[in-house]
Amino acid sequence: MDILMSSFTPAVFAGISVCFFLLLALRMFQQITIEKKKDYEIRRNLPIIFRLALPFAVNVRFIVRHPSFKSAREHTEQQLMMAGYAETVDAVNFIAMRIILGIFGAILLVVCVFQQRALIGVILQVITVIYPPVWLRKVIQARHTEILRALPNVLDLLTLSVQAGKDFLAALRDIIKRRKMDALNEELSRTFHEIKLGKKRSQALRELSQRVGQSDLSTVLNAIIQAEELGVSIGELLKIQGDMLRDKRFSRAEKQAGEAPVKIVLPLALFIFPAVIIVLVVPIVLQAFKTLIF
Repeated sequence: MDILMSSFTPAVFAGISVCFFLLLALRMFQQITIEKKKDYEIRRNLPIIFRLALPFAVNVRFIVRHPSFKSAREHTEQQLMMAGYAETVDAVNFIAMRIILGIFGAILLVVCVFQQRALIGVILQVITVIYPPVWLRKVIQARHTEILRALPNVLDLLTLSVQAGKDFLAALRDIIKRRKMDALNEELSRTFHEIKLGKKRSQALRELSQRVGQSDLSTVLNAIIQAEELGVSIGELLKIQGDMLRDKRFSRAEKQAGEAPVKIVLPLALFIFPAVIIVLVVPIVLQAFKTLIF
């Protein structure tokens, strides 16, 4: 029985691999289109494991479109917008891809159980299930951090431009042109493009706040909207917001510096102290053995 399984398992994996790559190639040829890339969009590529699973997502889309998945679709759509991947993959495909990865992990688990490697199968199953949401949260966190770092400098430039006599939109346009295309510049470019197409400025700023979901940026945008509605000077408001963000950044840096000694205790206990003890104690022990033996 063991000999039969050992000869049968490689054949099964080889067949699955061949079918997988043939279907993937067919799907890629079917999706070849010529699109004009928008100026304010940054090209993003999904991880390779997602790109391999997406061609099979079409087989389970009908499950994801069921009304019971409505809240999951809305939550995933919001997360994809916050991560900047809304133009790359939609919520239905992302959830379907997660289902496909879960099924593939279950298949690997069954095969590993037959091979008497159940622990490896469980690890692979857990990875295929938890990796997509963990990856999405990490992307959102990194994007928010990038926006938070760039926001005070952008506010300073806006403040100087507005106080020099420029209109808010003209100042925003000049700053967008002169800055490199990062996460904040991408979102500001998209908002500016929407305003140029006729969308009301307050509405475009509200949508920017909802799309990004970063608390400090939302605070600044809400203050700008209120200042516009109440007729308050935007230049003075931007200066105040910039000072507040800078103070918050300094406070956050001090907090992280204060947490560093606590976070370094575990690496010290696991890696540094054992090495130091070995270097100090082993020569003494060896010398003691030599003395006792001879």
